[in-house]
Amino acid sequence: MLVRDILKNKGREVYSVDPNQTVYEAIATMDELDIGALIVLEGESLEGILSERDYRSKVILKGRSSKSTKVHEIMSSNVHCVTPSDSVQRCMGIMTEKKIRHLPVIEQDKVIGVVSIGDLVKSIISKQKSEISNLRHYIQGQGSYPG
Repeated sequence: MLVRDILKNKGREVYSVDPNQTVYEAIATMDELDIGALIVLEGESLEGILSERDYRSKVILKGRSSKSTKVHEIMSSNVHCVTPSDSVQRCMGIMTEKKIRHLPVIEQDKVIGVVSIGDLVKSIISKQKSEISNLRHYIQGQGSYPG
């Protein structure tokens, strides 16, 4: 399965924040949307990503104020990205190695979506269920195994 398949199923909604907004505004948006990260965009340019982990490590534990701290002060600017043609396995490898949970999807230098660890796990489970079903049908003599 490829990233484009995940985006086809989940949609291409990109939740973002401006780098000059306050961290408080960003966290309120994350809470409202029930998400764990926001893409930081200046216009259409990817500037970074802001996660719950950034908030915890760079605001709460440093004793900073979320109402006076700007997103650009705490965002992760070294953003790992993928393309629609990347595989779920490649995404899982990046997330595991870099210890991250969200990957922006880039096409022609524009963010067209985001995949999360949850999206990847759902796609893997869905593929496994399909393969199990196909194997059961094959074993029971109800058709040929397509794999």
